[in-house]
Amino acid sequence: MSATKWRGRNVIELIIEVWEALDCESVGAIELEQIQAVLREKFGAGAVESPASIARTVADEGAVLRHPEVFDFDAAWREEKFAEPGIAGELSFANLAKAAESFVKLDHARQQLEGANDDERWQRLRQSVVEIRADTLLRSRSKIVDPSEREEAKEIVDWLMVWIQSPELFLDWLDLRQRSPEFVKKFGGKGQ
Repeated sequence: MSATKWRGRNVIELIIEVWEALDCESVGAIELEQIQAVLREKFGAGAVESPASIARTVADEGAVLRHPEVFDFDAAWREEKFAEPGIAGELSFANLAKAAESFVKLDHARQQLEGANDDERWQRLRQSVVEIRADTLLRSRSKIVDPSEREEAKEIVDWLMVWIQSPELFLDWLDLRQRSPEFVKKFGGKGQ
């Protein structure tokens, strides 16, 4: 594909152009990796979008996604790209209980990075959470995911947004959220 003269002037245009050139019935890891390679080639490594972000873009244009493959590829890509010492491989947002544990680890990492005035790593960590939220939102909307898992994913999406907006207040907010009558009625003791 590198011999092709791509006309896309921005990342989204190029993603769509490459996907159309691939002329595939469904999109999974191989196609996403090819799109990433073209993005890297044309715009540089900084312009490479996450597999989940690319998948959302092509799905909006009508692509059929091979969801499990997209999730697995994105998770592997994210782990490699955003691994932070001390929390690499320890975060999981697969369900409410794992998400609650991961937020404690995130808060510890946040405190360490802020205490060390390491703005670059703090921004990378924050960006990884933004992307995790986008992936979780995709899971919350997927029709192939069990309805109870979708409900938990929707709740986790909300948790991630609160963390992104106010990470220093998040654990107190989470404690209040988990004690709320609405949460208890909907999820029982999950996530506590």
